[in-house]
Amino acid sequence: MPEITLDAEVGRPIGSSDTRRLRHEGKIPGVIYGHDTAPIPVAVDGKAFRHALSGEQGLNTLLDLVAGSKHYLVLAREIQRHPVRGTVNHVDFQVVSRTQGIEVEVPLQVLGDAVEVRHHDWEVDQQLFSVHIKAQPDKIPNSITVDISTLTVGSAIRISDLELPEGVEATQDPQTIVVGTHAARVAAPVKVEAEVLAETPTEET
Repeated sequence: MPEITLDAEVGRPIGSSDTRRLRHEGKIPGVIYGHDTAPIPVAVDGKAFRHALSGEQGLNTLLDLVAGSKHYLVLAREIQRHPVRGTVNHVDFQVVSRTQGIEVEVPLQVLGDAVEVRHHDWEVDQQLFSVHIKAQPDKIPNSITVDISTLTVGSAIRISDLELPEGVEATQDPQTIVVGTHAARVAAPVKVEAEVLAETPTEET
């Protein structure tokens, strides 16, 4: 996947008052690190940052971070948000290599119709909504599809059953259940207290 270019200001002050000023100006303080790169304090424009991560790749978007005269191939990691407003307070940019695998989390997309499960009045139960994988940056998928059309009563789809793209491997326990099945819940019958029944008048003949 092609990376998205994002400009970063280098040499930002790291004091708390200076950090608040940056946020007031609509900028997000951050740091570049990884791959033998000494931590570099930077700041990025908030709107540009949100736009860069607004695509299908989301947080796994590969970024060409331009800091001064240097370019860094990075992924946005450790995003800290304001506890009330939800705005981004700080972001770590992890330097990655095109040729080395990196661990990320990608969403799972359930597709298909579990006909046999439905015909037996059972229900499909999705227990995992994302999966941790390892892949080279340009091979990270937007999502991983889970086909439930072959599910049967009492069966389950586990991580080991997922069809992963070439160059992608799951890093979680392969026996972890992604989608399972269970009997449909039946509403419990309403119990009528004996004394209520005794007080109910009967018709006289």
